[in-house]
Amino acid sequence: MKIIKNISLILMVIMTISCDKHEIEYATKSIDGLAEFQLHYFVPVTATSSNNIYRVEINGSLFANSDAPLTTYNAVPKGSVGRFYTVEPGEVNIKLYKGTSEELVYDRTTTLTVGKQNVFIYGFDEDPIVFNNGYPYVANITEDTDSTTYVKFYNFLFETDGVPTDLKLQYQYIDPTTDELVNIGEPVAFGETTGWQPVKLIKDVYNSSGSTRVYYRIKVVDNNGNIVEDLQLYNSSSKYVSYSDYWTGYIGRRVHHVMAGFRSAQPRASVRLFYAL
Repeated sequence: MKIIKNISLILMVIMTISCDKHEIEYATKSIDGLAEFQLHYFVPVTATSSNNIYRVEINGSLFANSDAPLTTYNAVPKGSVGRFYTVEPGEVNIKLYKGTSEELVYDRTTTLTVGKQNVFIYGFDEDPIVFNNGYPYVANITEDTDSTTYVKFYNFLFETDGVPTDLKLQYQYIDPTTDELVNIGEPVAFGETTGWQPVKLIKDVYNSSGSTRVYYRIKVVDNNGNIVEDLQLYNSSSKYVSYSDYWTGYIGRRVHHVMAGFRSAQPRASVRLFYAL
């Protein structure tokens, strides 16, 4: 028994010395002073694998390939929410190669600044539009439970091929406490965003992190700021119908809602989601 106690004491001393001499370090790189960006591919094309981007080059360096391609109406980097690429701020060249044959379909230069931003490519012959990501995100602090999710709506709606919509869109949701339509930010023209806006929700299960279904609508707004009608979209039955949709909302999370596609042709327009948090 005495021998066992002595062995245990020796092991404890060795472990203490080992911990003192061998600090655990992680290979990290500071992002201070760098431009951080997510690249969004919203060119109005049919959502097939042949239209996926199998090679992304930034300033001549490979950033994404066929292992994790940039799919239609989606974004890179892939994987966990909140990931960003980093480059030196200033002029940034973007090259996209489509399909397994890696056909060069996009070669444009834009300017990125220090901090987080979202870069939207909406036409192969158009310069990208760069949006401030809105980070750091503000959160509600409550003693009980929050009732807010956050939405950023973008208007990348085309009428037909090569014709961006001239409609100004007002994104809305149905307030779960009143059943009334509530505006999400201000109306936005093509290539604009509402910025981050709070959306109220009442979670389905009280003793949970919190989620529920949220119902959305889109109205058309005239030059005087008046709502004139529902947004009408061409559907699979060759008819125009009022836009309506629903998504599950999560308390505290932030999600990009992007209207893209053709209003009056194929591929049909719809809202796609991309989580920021």
